[in-house]
Amino acid sequence: MKKRIGMLILSLTMLVHSAVAAEPEQVVARLLDHLEAGRIAEAEAMFTPQMAEAVPAESLSTLWNSLGTLKSRGLAAISTHEGMQLVLVPLQFSNGRFVAQVVVDKQEKVAGLMLRPAAPEQAAPAPANASYHEIDFVVPQARGALPGTLSLPKGEGPFPAVVLVHGSGPQDRDETVGPNRPFLDVARGLAAQGIAVLRYDKRSRARPQDLNGDFSIDDETTDDAVAALTALGADRSIDGKRLFVLGHSQGAMLAPRIAQRSPEVRGVVLWAAPARSLLQIIPEQTRRLLSVDGQLGPKAEEQLAMLDTQIAAALGDQEVEASKLPLGAPQSFWKSIEAVDARGDARSLRKPLLLLHGGRDFQVTAIDWRMWNESLEGQQEVQLREYSALNHLGIAGDGPASPQEYMQPGNVDPVMISDLARWLKAQK
Repeated sequence: MKKRIGMLILSLTMLVHSAVAAEPEQVVARLLDHLEAGRIAEAEAMFTPQMAEAVPAESLSTLWNSLGTLKSRGLAAISTHEGMQLVLVPLQFSNGRFVAQVVVDKQEKVAGLMLRPAAPEQAAPAPANASYHEIDFVVPQARGALPGTLSLPKGEGPFPAVVLVHGSGPQDRDETVGPNRPFLDVARGLAAQGIAVLRYDKRSRARPQDLNGDFSIDDETTDDAVAALTALGADRSIDGKRLFVLGHSQGAMLAPRIAQRSPEVRGVVLWAAPARSLLQIIPEQTRRLLSVDGQLGPKAEEQLAMLDTQIAAALGDQEVEASKLPLGAPQSFWKSIEAVDARGDARSLRKPLLLLHGGRDFQVTAIDWRMWNESLEGQQEVQLREYSALNHLGIAGDGPASPQEYMQPGNVDPVMISDLARWLKAQK
């Protein structure tokens, strides 16, 4: 699946009219000048008619403003791609570092623009005096192994252990979003309290070639998580009778399914778990991202209508190419994930279950949390914990959460990690 909630990437096609020859970086500078000065109409005037219709000016304004104040621009780097000039400009905003990728054609017209988060700086190594160490750990799979990291407590084992399962999109082992690395925080926080943690690069990131053509949610996520649990349980430093799976977001939706296929699993943790189908949640998230001051313009309404059409096609009987479906994922993926019954799987699991939810989560909302509470009421060995100040990444904040918050550096709440550690240790 090609979209990650909190990446803030927008692809546009634009047209620039100029009677005076200009270098590609000058064209890009003019475009950025318009955006920085808030001259959205001038920026929209550079669009091709097709993109002016497809991308409402209010959405462009919302995107740019969500990044905060532009503090500085870096030097442009230019390369040639398919007869066009690709210009990359580093941008430092108050809400984080981004890169403007702009394509300029032979007629000095802007043929494309992408604003994407800059590559994160390399994570700092574990402190030398930490009570754990980190080692490379490869998850074996017939389709191709996945690289990972095992955070292992120091001292004599065997240790209880957790496998972390990512949310949607091509996630790395730290589940990096902007400057934040929630899986790194969880892994080191638990390892410091005597619990081993395995995190690995998701197949869609490490080996995207394995997901060409038709694939299912099991191909993308479930099978690799099962393989990771099997490999970790066989490690002599791990207590194979105290093995857990922790899923975040989409991974939480699949965690009961993963546990059903992993007899060695002792318990399951669902963090920010959707209770509904992703195809029900995606329109809500899209509406929120397209709204300006809570309102939708006509073009935004058209985009939502187009998304509804794509969703209907994804679930229909007629074959439709992936490019015409939500997030560019194939029909096989959507039908397989639509068939997942997360709440039913959790109810029938018969294993200790812990659910964690942030009260400021705007991706998996109070609606989902209420549905989980109702669905699991009266179930044995189930605990549900809500943290009112936490967002989807487990980071504390004030007021309503928003995508731009993901670009602010933070750490997963240590209280939540400590609560998680206590629950894991209590499962004997």
